[in-house]
Parts: sequence; structure tokens; C-alpha cells
Amino acid sequence: MTSIGGVEMVDWNLAVATATRFVRPGPEVSRDEARAIVAELRRHAKSSEEHVRAFTRMVQPETEGPPGSEQSHEQAHDTPVLVVDRAGWIKANVAGFRAVLKPLLQKMEERRSSVPGGAVLGAVGGKVTGVELGMLLSFLASRVLGQYETFAPASRDLPAAAQGGRLLLVAPNIVHVERELEVDPHDFRMWVCLHEETHRTQFTAVPWLRDHIEGEIQSFLGETEIDPGTLLERLREAAQSLTGGRPEGEEADEGGRSFVDLVQTPAQREILARLTAVMSLLEGHADYVMDGVGPDVVPSVAEIREKFQKRRASGAGRLDQALRKLLGLDAKLRQYRDGERFVRAVVDEVGMDGFNRVWTSPNTLPTKQEIAKPADWVARVHR
Repeated sequence: MTSIGGVEMVDWNLAVATATRFVRPGPEVSRDEARAIVAELRRHAKSSEEHVRAFTRMVQPETEGPPGSEQSHEQAHDTPVLVVDRAGWIKANVAGFRAVLKPLLQKMEERRSSVPGGAVLGAVGGKVTGVELGMLLSFLASRVLGQYETFAPASRDLPAAAQGGRLLLVAPNIVHVERELEVDPHDFRMWVCLHEETHRTQFTAVPWLRDHIEGEIQSFLGETEIDPGTLLERLREAAQSLTGGRPEGEEADEGGRSFVDLVQTPAQREILARLTAVMSLLEGHADYVMDGVGPDVVPSVAEIREKFQKRRASGAGRLDQALRKLLGLDAKLRQYRDGERFVRAVVDEVGMDGFNRVWTSPNTLPTKQEIAKPADWVARVHR
């Protein structure tokens, strides 16, 4: 990353160190139990690939054979599956943030260089931002069950596919939730793997999807005219929500502000609407698939879904809800719900093959309005 006088806008190493230090410890398991859990998650990740591809009928265009063929497996497994602990998730996500935010931070660094004393301020600001980002990551690291990292850069200890991308399964978080919900652990682990494998399938079977989303994100960041102080303020608000700290005399804002409030231009609002629609599609599709694969694979799927939905909706108290709002996580919960409703309505209307026309090109992706009104998408794409 370009930096002023060798100083970066974010001290990424400090972010990793801070998050690793403050992240909550995972549930207690013996060494043998931990090995067994990791082995089972890897087995489920591998077997869920066939279930997802058979159910969705999504196959990579380059593959000549059926979903279960040797060619199909070889290409799909180019995207590695990593079973990680919370510290591993933190390292992977810092690497991803660093890659995606590079253009925005370069722009902010160039602006800072024109300010007298900018390099000195940058040295301090970079460390402050690293600490604030680390605090946020320490919060999120204990909550994410799995994640398909679309733009993951490869490193020595965190491999990625040649074109970018890897699938993470966060073992301690999966164990924590299965115990909290009191569900069958083997069923729950497969259920989580089905969701994450659906994301991997989406990107490996639809070659243009990654570049399309990256282009939208970079267009959004390119439109951003934000000074470093405002970004620091948002990070600080989030960190204060974590610790319960607030400047003396300042009252809590019941409405709350999120990072989405940094949107400033009409162009950004249009891009954000498109990104919201595609993310709703991807998350809703994954939810639909993980449930649709059915009781033959996950016998207690109905019980797991019911308990998990209640957990999603309830949050974990006032502090958790405030931070979720600030980070825009409430919007993500709506994406799961609205996207799943869209997918279900379209499949009911035109079948799975008819739904799969959504993957034809960026022009066949649903708009934000069509996510809310699936019949409008069907009318437009299936004239």
C-alpha cells in the first residue's frame, strides 16, 4: 500500500494484535475433541459440495462433465477450505480489508500528505485506527460461523485460489452456537457447511460475479470523499459501543449511525442499492439451499432453522444491538430474510432452472426493488 513517509493510514499489524488480544476465548474442548471437530468440518465441506451442486444445478461453464465428475471436483477444490480459530479468522479478514480498501486509503493518504505535519499525524492516526479496527474485529471474530472470502489474497499460512477466494469455517464459533442452541452437533456442522459451500458454488460457477462485485465496490470507494478524521470518528463510536465507553456528558444516540451513513453522492446511493440487491440474492440463495437440501442430509434441519432464526432476531442485548446497528449488521439480517423470500418465490414460479437465469449476466441480477417484488424480476427476465 502507498504510504506517506513509510506510514500507513491503518497499522494493520496492530489491528491484528489488538483483535487477537481482546477476542473472547472459545468454548472448552479437549485436544482430541478439537481434532475430531476439525476433521468432521472438512468432511462436511467436501460432501456438501455435491449436495449443493445437485440441488442448485450450478456447474462451472468450463466443466464438461456433470456436477459430480472428476473435472468438476478438481476445479471447485482450487478454492481452499480452511478450518480456523478466531485468531485465524482475524488474520484472514485483515488481509481482505487491506486489499479491498487499498484505493480508498491511498486517496486519503494523498490528501493527508498536503497537510502540514500530515506524516506525524498519520503515524498517530494509523496506530489509533489499528486499535479501533482491532476492537471491532475482536467483537466480530466470536460471531462469524463461516465465510466465503471473495477477495482473499494468498499468504504463506492462509492459501487462496489462483483467482482469489477461500472458504473459512470458524470451528470454535460453530461449537459455541451448537451448544447454545442445544441442537445435534453433526447436523448443525453440516448445515453451516451447506450455507458456506453455496457461496463458494456461486462464485466458482459464475465466473463474472467476482469481478462484477469488485467493480461495484471500487466504484463506490472511488466516489468516496471522506477525510481521515470522519473515518476515525466512526471507528471510535463503534469501539465505544463495544466497551460501553462514551465521552463524558455525551448522551447515547438512540437512532445510531452506521458506516453506511458515509454515503454522500447520488452515484454512491445507486451503487449501494445494486450491492444491497446482489448481497441479498447471495445470502438468501444460501439460506434457501441450506434448508432445501433437506432432511435426508440434515435430519433435524427444521429444529435448527427455528432455533437459529430466533437467535438471529434476538441479538445478545442492548450493547450488541447498538454495535450491530453501527456496523450495518441489521441490514445484513434483512438481506438473509428478503433474499430467501425472493429466491423461494422465483423458484416456486419458474423452477430452479428458471431461477438460475439470474446468473446469466449482471443485467439479469435483481434490482433492490425486484428483491422486494420477485414477480417484477420474473416479468423482466422471463418475458
